[in-house]
Amino acid sequence: AYLVPYFILLILIGIPLFFLELAVGQKIRRGSIGVWNYVCPRLGGIGVSSLMVCGFVGLYYNVIIGWSIFYFFQSFQYPLPWAECPIRRNGSLAIVEPECEKSSATTYFWYRQTLNTTSTIADSGGLNVKMTLSLLVAWIIVCLAVIRGIASSGKVMYFSSLFPYVVLFCFLVRGLLLKGAVDGIAHMFTPKLEKMLEPQVWREAATQVFFALGLGFGGVIAFSSYNKIDNNCHFDAVLVSFINFVTSILATLVVVRTFAVRFILCSNMFPCGVFRNAEKILGYLNSNVLSHDLIPPHVNFSQLSTVDYAEIYGVIKTVKEGSFAELGLDPCVLEDELNKSVQGTGLAFIAFTEAMTHFPASPFWSVMFFFMLINLGLGSMIGTMTGITTPVLDTYKVQKELFTVCCCIIAFFCGLLFVQRSGNYFVTMFDDYSAGLPLTVVVILENVSVAWIYGTKRFMQDLEDMLGFRPNAFYFYMWKYVSPCCLIVLIMATVIEMAISPPGYNAWVEELAQERFQSYPPWALAMCFSLIVVAMLPLPIVFIARHFNLMSDGSNKLSVSYRKSMMKDISNLEVDETRFILGKNPGETPSPKSPFQAYLVPPGTKPLENPNSLSANSCYGTGLQNTISPTTPTTPVTPTVPECDS
Repeated sequence: AYLVPYFILLILIGIPLFFLELAVGQKIRRGSIGVWNYVCPRLGGIGVSSLMVCGFVGLYYNVIIGWSIFYFFQSFQYPLPWAECPIRRNGSLAIVEPECEKSSATTYFWYRQTLNTTSTIADSGGLNVKMTLSLLVAWIIVCLAVIRGIASSGKVMYFSSLFPYVVLFCFLVRGLLLKGAVDGIAHMFTPKLEKMLEPQVWREAATQVFFALGLGFGGVIAFSSYNKIDNNCHFDAVLVSFINFVTSILATLVVVRTFAVRFILCSNMFPCGVFRNAEKILGYLNSNVLSHDLIPPHVNFSQLSTVDYAEIYGVIKTVKEGSFAELGLDPCVLEDELNKSVQGTGLAFIAFTEAMTHFPASPFWSVMFFFMLINLGLGSMIGTMTGITTPVLDTYKVQKELFTVCCCIIAFFCGLLFVQRSGNYFVTMFDDYSAGLPLTVVVILENVSVAWIYGTKRFMQDLEDMLGFRPNAFYFYMWKYVSPCCLIVLIMATVIEMAISPPGYNAWVEELAQERFQSYPPWALAMCFSLIVVAMLPLPIVFIARHFNLMSDGSNKLSVSYRKSMMKDISNLEVDETRFILGKNPGETPSPKSPFQAYLVPPGTKPLENPNSLSANSCYGTGLQNTISPTTPTTPVTPTVPECDS
């Protein structure tokens, strides 16, 4: 039921908008801030909001990488430290740790020995030293990967992108050989079509599309700004989206191994629970606590099948909803047991780790699994950090190495919020509120600014000039009508969901050794909505400031990536021409050459039939096209000398 909404939204939103971001980055050759300043200066806040979202996501996402690093090093032990419950010794008396005995070894290791979590978000509990060191290692690795630049990052991305497929394939083969694999596959792919009617499923599918393709983060735009001007970004968009979807299917099949192990464990425990509950139900029937009318006539308690038991259990739970807990029946439903700990952090750090303890050579599989998680996380973090650094470096005179190091240092200290003993609750908060709604707003404004303000026909013509062919009309209708409508519906569903659902989190209660839902205290609730407001605040600020001419339009700023491509073209020009194009002093005048020589075209760019097709939107006061424009005008204009970084 989840894959169906995911596939539909991938077609209606994912591929069209991924293609759009690749195209605008490749054509305009700037980071996210510069691109939207150029397309529509009044909506230039889109790029700043993207940067803010990248910052928020990077803060907590690297904490997850830190958790993976901790588990990675813990995996070099046999047996694995989460394979068995620890023994508490009191003199000559040895007992199993009560908290672990009430839950499970993997759950105890996660909540107590890894996070050492508190029972409420209000109790910080102080810093967790182990997690603090893991976070420091994670930020050092990210800093070294990003500081080397796009070429080095690309090499890292090759490995971080390909290695997980090797591991996933190994896990897939190993999982399919397990005894319960067929039952796991049946459980995973049994259609639950009623779930498709729930808005939450569609919201989560949309969020997954955004995260999987990097929509709205600015990283896609930043990376594509380094492409050749005639690169077939349409092919890239379709190929990457298709590979992404296939990878999702592969990852889903790999999860089957977890379900296989859980199916075996639950199946072994299930008959005992059924037998105990059947005895209790018979006792209630004989004492008239329960009516015999609740029991279907075909049910035989002497030979009670799992299907009949599930039917009885469901009927009693529905009829006795108010007093069901008083009956004292064990929560013994195989479906519920299989669904435990299979989402969020519980999937990787509880369900998967539990499954690996039942594998031969379990440390090897654990090392491979968490090394894969680290690689996947680093790939995402490189894209996230690029979405932060590229727009800033394209706009301001900043030394890249120094800026990257400063960003990582600041992010590490901000990330200390997440490595307190209550830090896991803040990770949940940021994951729920810092990206979902702001990303959707950013993406719909990107769509609107290109399709409705810049103009879809005009943009399609630009793509034809850049790619050498006109994209299918499918994209015209997606950009113009379908994608914006889908995004508006998603925004409405998100707002309604936030309004009717009490904001809260699942807290680990040590005494009960289980999670309990708790509402956020007022200060935490204010923090939740502050994340949304801060991420989207640049949108109205930039709009108002440029509407009243309180801020320059920012459209005449030469991007670093574009300037580097220009350097090769101007190497053979005369000194006066070079000084005119890249001169820092506006008073320098060009030699008496034709005005056409003041404009340079990146290699592979075709002349446009319409000389104004790529000029910035004149209705928003960007003025004449100047030397920063990625295309060459065919009519003389009075050139303006751009401010240059070097």
